[in-house]
Amino acid sequence: MRGGWFGKRLTAVLAPAFGLSLALAASSLSAAQQRQINQVNPDLDTEDQLAPSQMKQPVPAAVAHPASAMHSAAPTPRHAGPAPAIEARTHTIACSGTFGKDSSHLKLAMTFDSRNITFTDVDSTAGTKVPASVLYPKDPKQRLEVWWANPAARSDTYLIVINGKSNWAAPGGLRLGLTLAQLEKLNHKPFKVKGFDKDGVASVSDWDGGVLASLPGGCKSGLSLRADPKVPPETVAGLPADKEYSSADPEIRAAKPAVSEILIGY
Repeated sequence: MRGGWFGKRLTAVLAPAFGLSLALAASSLSAAQQRQINQVNPDLDTEDQLAPSQMKQPVPAAVAHPASAMHSAAPTPRHAGPAPAIEARTHTIACSGTFGKDSSHLKLAMTFDSRNITFTDVDSTAGTKVPASVLYPKDPKQRLEVWWANPAARSDTYLIVINGKSNWAAPGGLRLGLTLAQLEKLNHKPFKVKGFDKDGVASVSDWDGGVLASLPGGCKSGLSLRADPKVPPETVAGLPADKEYSSADPEIRAAKPAVSEILIGY
């Protein structure tokens, strides 16, 4: 969405049952105010899925980098040759351990090396920014955003976003580029899809009781989809966002949508 679970779009979203909407945090929050904000974020219901077109993401206050989180890169040896090319590894997210609900920036740094993670602002809705931990920020194929329920402490996983050219795999075998037919295979049945919005983005609205509706570890998945660029514009225009379709519907299949963004949330 944001231009790659969004630039001018929302990078993440919650299902209607969440009704999640936190107020914009002030530039400087007291500990008591931060706790109050966190209490507004309710636990997700087991029947809900993330839906990219519906989430209202809060914009937490900016947090300064603590000195303990900053590490300089290892010194370059004398007479060292050219730096080796970065290998595009395939990583998999699990709703436990490093990516569990109780994770933190520190846990990510310990797992992936502090030189491969940064805490920075990422795009949210309407051009606003949200502080998040970004893994492999300089490598599009390994880049991953982790948003925190407690941004001041950089802890408690709120949302994990896979977009752009990232080759991260989400729980259930979800990857960027998957087609509706491939998603049905993972879900073991058809599911519901909202049509395309003004930015050309459709979204999974309900896994309809399939395998992807309940992921191990208690997290939820949500997907954004974009039509094949070769599909005539009128085909996409004929599938508006205010209508819901079965993934097996010939009309939505004709647009040849593929996964453009994956959201994993708690």
